[in-house]
Amino acid sequence: MTSVHTSARTPPRGPASGAPERPIVWSMLSRAVSVPLILGLVCFLPAVIAAQPGTGVRDTAYWLQLVLTCYAGARLATMILSTRRRLLQGVFWMFVYIAMGVAPFAQVVIGQTPTPMVGPRQDLVTAIAMVLVGCAAYDLGALLASRRPLRRRTPSARASGGGPAVAHPVRLRLLVLVAFAASAFYVLKLGGPAVFFSSRQEINETVAASGVVAEGSNVGSAFVKGFGQVPALLALLFYTRRLATSYRARRRPSTVLVWVALAGLNLLVNNPISNARYWFLTVVVAFVFAAFPSSAAVYRTVLTTGVVGALVLFPYADKFRYEEGGQRAVQSASVFDPLVTKDYDQMVMFANTISWVDTRGHTYGRQLSGSALFFVPRAVWSGKPEDTGVRVGQWMGLRMTNLSAPLWTEFWVDLGASGMMGGLALIGYASARTDRRYALAVTRAGPGPGSVLAIAAPLIAGYTFILLRGPLLQAAGKLAIAALCLLAIATFRERRKERRR
Repeated sequence: MTSVHTSARTPPRGPASGAPERPIVWSMLSRAVSVPLILGLVCFLPAVIAAQPGTGVRDTAYWLQLVLTCYAGARLATMILSTRRRLLQGVFWMFVYIAMGVAPFAQVVIGQTPTPMVGPRQDLVTAIAMVLVGCAAYDLGALLASRRPLRRRTPSARASGGGPAVAHPVRLRLLVLVAFAASAFYVLKLGGPAVFFSSRQEINETVAASGVVAEGSNVGSAFVKGFGQVPALLALLFYTRRLATSYRARRRPSTVLVWVALAGLNLLVNNPISNARYWFLTVVVAFVFAAFPSSAAVYRTVLTTGVVGALVLFPYADKFRYEEGGQRAVQSASVFDPLVTKDYDQMVMFANTISWVDTRGHTYGRQLSGSALFFVPRAVWSGKPEDTGVRVGQWMGLRMTNLSAPLWTEFWVDLGASGMMGGLALIGYASARTDRRYALAVTRAGPGPGSVLAIAAPLIAGYTFILLRGPLLQAAGKLAIAALCLLAIATFRERRKERRR
């Protein structure tokens, strides 16, 4: 009896019947696709870009950008071919390869940038070198995290309920009610569902005229939009995971009906017509990873198709950003033209930020404190910092100041090169640790509400695009609301009950 009880509590770690076939099949498949994938990302695409006609000069910036592109391509290929699902690290390298590698390299070759560069060419060289150093620091942090074993909890901690947090069933139902109530308020405040299928320009004007936003402050707008969108998305992710992992839940009409209602709610408040492309990308990535929590094929497909979609489809995905009369026409003679005329201004904005810091000095934590205290209205904090991209755009004398401020820029403004390297090393360490804990959460968790980390990690992975693109002040609102919702429904008691049973 004792041996039977022990084996029931600790299932054998060896493969089940027929399980060895999957690693062998994937090993053969990885050998078949690894060479063309690595050659395509590291060699073929950079070579095609280098062959494009343009007025670019092959100076130090050119060669540094080529090295950065190849380095990011190699790391992205490693993430795709890895036998482990590394959500946060994979999305990080996909962003770096596209926004900090391929697109800036095309701009250097063609000799055109989406935003004018006001400083000397040396500032662009410094920006590319600092991005490369920051990526190396990120890799170093991830390497340190992989060398450190995950902490095992003591028997006393397990007895007291310690362990991964799970979603409390009752609190999850309350989250669903909050999602419908907050989204209903958001929809009614903007004048009804029709506004959400017009344009982003119109919905922003409606929010500004709704009376919720105080004059000169964006805090009210951020909270109205955040609570109208984030709880609805989180509730959908939890119910999606429940249906994906529990056959019993799929047999219950009440659970299916709630999921259908949440899906319809998200189609209204989180649709791609009235929302920013980066936010809709967050919704799609989080939903796919929640619906297929343990599928390595889906993970590799997301990273692979993400590169193609970002280069070909993403620049044209702002069709509904403006009204019909104000929409920008897209004229392209080459597939690489949108990379030098539209959205990918991250590298040149880093160079402009370096020029801006050279004229006024570092802020030593002021910009990051403004992002951390985003919820404080400007009426209370008169000297509250503005978005880093806005401040640099104003210094450049531009009328349109909705500019990016990549994460490297945020660290550079406040802390300089050493702070940037330290910050990215910490992010790499945290990303690798989260990826490892997420892998344990999706493999060990059974059916039911599910681990909170099994939902938080996909959401953060999708939101990584917004955090890396910046500015942080704009990105902090929805992230804080998501953290608040997850903390409100998390509990350790359900895990303790499972251990007792």
